[in-house]
Amino acid sequence: MSRVHVLGDWGTTHLRLYRVEDGRVTDRLDGPGALSADPAGILAARLAQWQEQGPLEDVVLCGMAGAKGALVDAGYVTCPARRDDWLAGPTRTTVAGLPVTVLAGVCGHMGGVVPDVMRGEETQIFGAIALQPELGEGRHLIVLPGTHCKWVEVTDGVLTGFRTHPTGELFALLTGHSTLTGPDTDGEGRFEDGFARGLERAGEPLTGALFEARAARLLDGRSKAWSHGYLSALLIGGEVVAEANAGASVVLIGDGKIVDLYEKALPLSAAVAQRIDGEAAVLAGLALATGVKA
Repeated sequence: MSRVHVLGDWGTTHLRLYRVEDGRVTDRLDGPGALSADPAGILAARLAQWQEQGPLEDVVLCGMAGAKGALVDAGYVTCPARRDDWLAGPTRTTVAGLPVTVLAGVCGHMGGVVPDVMRGEETQIFGAIALQPELGEGRHLIVLPGTHCKWVEVTDGVLTGFRTHPTGELFALLTGHSTLTGPDTDGEGRFEDGFARGLERAGEPLTGALFEARAARLLDGRSKAWSHGYLSALLIGGEVVAEANAGASVVLIGDGKIVDLYEKALPLSAAVAQRIDGEAAVLAGLALATGVKA
């Protein structure tokens, strides 16, 4: 008889559930973020759809599902964190009659001073190492773009330190709740054109560089899309200049356009990028907690 597990990546804004039967993903369901009202009800409603097809073995979740105020407080493993340390401390609960395991996040005071936390990215990192064992040897700089981008140092498979840049959140605030991109009027220039200009100024003092997004619309007839690209490049380029040493080898874990933009920015530091699919990495990381390959 087939064994069916449910693996899930439940972030701040989005839920991704995967039905895994005999080690193969057979279906996917999406949903709202982990900090929504009644997270247990949200999860139960989706599990019910699959329970109609037959019994489910268990559920394993990572990400903001384990945050305070979400499904259950799953706590943190302190950095430096080994895979076995991380897997040793899950929190368990029950939803829709099924055992649910929520994996811990990782926390620490970087440099012994600066507090930082992650939830979900550690699953992708350990999953990437499972997919590419060579990442478990030597030192690697791993970058996970997103709302809160993580720059992570991994040495011999141990997560030894990281720094968070809330770049995605800042971009959303600047483009959605400021005057910097101007009114919804016509103008010239694509997002890509603005991004190229932003890379030219990346690394300058940020507050001084930001205002070109608005001034270029007023004086140079730039479009709103151009301004969006410009702001994106300032923020992402600023990360790269701050974090990537000249000639560094960087592992990018993620999907879609956002990872494409980081690849375009990395040459600012002459960094070389390797790319790993974010979904494949998170599924491999979640599978570590079940012993079942997905």
